[in-house]
Amino acid sequence: MQKKKDYTESKEIGKTKCPACPSSDGFTMYDDGHGYCFVCNHYEKEIGKEEDMPLDNVVKSAWDVDTFTANTGDARGCQDRRITKTVAEHFGVRVSYDSERNITAYHYPYYKGEQLVAYKTRTLPKQFNTVGDFKDVRTFGSKSFGAGGKRLVITEGEFDAMAVAQASLDHYNKIYPVVSVASASNLKSLLNDRTWIRSFEEVVLFFDADTAGQKAIKEAANIIGIDKVKIATSSCKDPCELYLEQGTKGVMRSVWDAQSYSPAGIVVGHEPVWEQYLARQATESVLYPDCLTGINEKTNGMRFGEITLFTSGTGSGKSTVIKEIVLDLLDKTSDKIGMISLEESVGDTAEKFIQMKLQRNLQEYDVAIEEQEAASREVFGTEKLVLLDHQGSVGDESLIDKIEYMALMGCKYLILDHITIAVSEGAEGYSGNEAIDKVMSDLLKITKKHNIWLGVISHLRKVQGGGATFEQGKLPSMDDIKGSGSIKQISFDIIGFARDMANTDEQIRNTINFVVLKSRFTGKTGPAKQAKYNHETTRLVYHDSDTLDFEVM
Repeated sequence: MQKKKDYTESKEIGKTKCPACPSSDGFTMYDDGHGYCFVCNHYEKEIGKEEDMPLDNVVKSAWDVDTFTANTGDARGCQDRRITKTVAEHFGVRVSYDSERNITAYHYPYYKGEQLVAYKTRTLPKQFNTVGDFKDVRTFGSKSFGAGGKRLVITEGEFDAMAVAQASLDHYNKIYPVVSVASASNLKSLLNDRTWIRSFEEVVLFFDADTAGQKAIKEAANIIGIDKVKIATSSCKDPCELYLEQGTKGVMRSVWDAQSYSPAGIVVGHEPVWEQYLARQATESVLYPDCLTGINEKTNGMRFGEITLFTSGTGSGKSTVIKEIVLDLLDKTSDKIGMISLEESVGDTAEKFIQMKLQRNLQEYDVAIEEQEAASREVFGTEKLVLLDHQGSVGDESLIDKIEYMALMGCKYLILDHITIAVSEGAEGYSGNEAIDKVMSDLLKITKKHNIWLGVISHLRKVQGGGATFEQGKLPSMDDIKGSGSIKQISFDIIGFARDMANTDEQIRNTINFVVLKSRFTGKTGPAKQAKYNHETTRLVYHDSDTLDFEVM
């Protein structure tokens, strides 16, 4: 073995521009021919002989992600952890050296889609820093594996993922899918990769055995979905320690013996019941906008953990009512609102919000494009309003997954328009009332699991017997709601409304009459006053006159 050259006696002869980073004077040259940059740790054995250490083989700049190429460069294993170069190369992990060619740092690449956007550096022994934009990165290692398969293992650290991969390589002579989150306190990459993660039959969480790791399991399981999740355990604090102490068999045994995740749900005794009772008494309600004052008087508004059903005839003003609610929430809360409008494009939705914000009907008024853009920025610029761009089709993933994804994004208020299309898209393998029951059950689980308010729009059955129709102002009853009884049973509040669209009296024609058919929170039902639509401003205003003679069934 060739003895490592001793550079301790070499003398500095000057400083110059580093060939590997933007530093203008960080590269120090020595009289024995070697050079070293104290800014980016770039080392050259003999200055000018790039074949000794190609410039692509180092992290060229701690501030330039573009120079970090994961598919080429200097990959090294970790002897202390028994991680081989093969595994490090598989994950695209890079290293930096000191002037003695000792490894000083490991660099873990992170991707957004297929593009490298950031990396995390572990300077030995255990000092971390990050470079680049981590906002929407995927889990560490996910780019190295295709979608789908029997099992995916998720760990809490990059070296832990490589330890599981090493055990897989040892046992199967193949690296099976294993990825890592950046830390127990940062699980957003699971959300960014959720569709890919759920393409596997089972997902094994192999987190650290400390308090933070165990707490993260619950959050990770909620993000991924408990139907997929299994939990791996061991007597060691993490997969790395397990691999060092018990080797390949120890790691693989923990993965094979992983148990299905079972969240706590059994409540026994006065104390836990009383605690939940007090929480129920402290439930906060968020009022509907002033134009729906009559509904507020009956229901006390909206609450997290509840589903509210809105139902009316075609053209009765459902879209306007819902958008009034959204605009009001944008003004008085800091929460995100998600809209799933399955009969409306994003452009259509934007147009209606913009003219409502401007309070001018864009079909009748000539409004400068600059004013329209300013109104758009007011509604959408804060990124509090999240829209589903279905482009005429929900796509390959189920609608229920998309709704849950929006809840996971932080949307505390969600609106689904409407349930009939949701049933056709979100209940594959089911038909008729079974499909409706399945979707409503799934929606309730999401509402409770993520503690959100969900507004659902439903259509009505056709009026039988030749009487007045809903489009002529007839208010709906519970029996008029189209679909399975589960729609009525699962909904906490049911709000019906109607307007006489063909009435010769313009005042009556533009007045929406409301009725509360169900309010589980207050128990109050019955007529809930009116709101008038202003065609010029495209907005609703509260109207409490009792002169309108609508039939209430």
